[in-house]
Amino acid sequence: MKKIIRYSIIFGLIPLIIVLFYFLLNLKQYGIISVLIAILALIPFFLSFEESKPKLEELILVAIVIAINIVSRILFAFLPGIKPIGAIIIIAALIFGKEAGFMIGALTMAISNFYFGQGPWTPFQMFGFGMIGFLAGLFKESFLKKSLYFVLLLGGIAGVFYVLLIDVWTTLQVTSGFTFKDYFNFIIISTPTTIGYIASNMLFLILLYNPLMKTFERIQKKFNLFNNKIENTNN
Repeated sequence: MKKIIRYSIIFGLIPLIIVLFYFLLNLKQYGIISVLIAILALIPFFLSFEESKPKLEELILVAIVIAINIVSRILFAFLPGIKPIGAIIIIAALIFGKEAGFMIGALTMAISNFYFGQGPWTPFQMFGFGMIGFLAGLFKESFLKKSLYFVLLLGGIAGVFYVLLIDVWTTLQVTSGFTFKDYFNFIIISTPTTIGYIASNMLFLILLYNPLMKTFERIQKKFNLFNNKIENTNN
């Protein structure tokens, strides 16, 4: 049951809220929607544990990763599209799991946008980076996470996925309504941006994969973190 609830929130409720955000609110009240998505992003994480709640050390570690992401995004603000946050989210999710990855991605964008500026794009950014973390976390128990080449592939896919999602927001914002013709036009126009995101993810994965993986794994083993989670059960 917990698994159904977790997946229903990530793949059902949050996307539904974003859709209603457009059709009912006309992309207004984005602050309330962003807060609601941030709260919902916490629920799958807490429901992913067999015990009643995660350890304090797990919460602290997730908070530290989110803080690092926020600081790194600010430090690289002068380089549009070149940010280490995608790489950090992917690496963290490979160790902490998909629900933690989703929460890290979503909260990173929600909080850092207090610096960069909140707007109707924030819910799309939160869901985009949240899904990047979730998809990477699917390989937490896989031997593939030990391959840098596979992780680089994840980084490339993440770059494409994020731009495709943000282009949905761009189409809704610029045109009077969503049409696939306009959407595909924006995909073509944003090709340089897509290439930039892919290159950025791969560059920072090459630089950060080994040190961060070793650090996260060392902390995980030392404090026995993220090992009591429900991964392959029907709970």
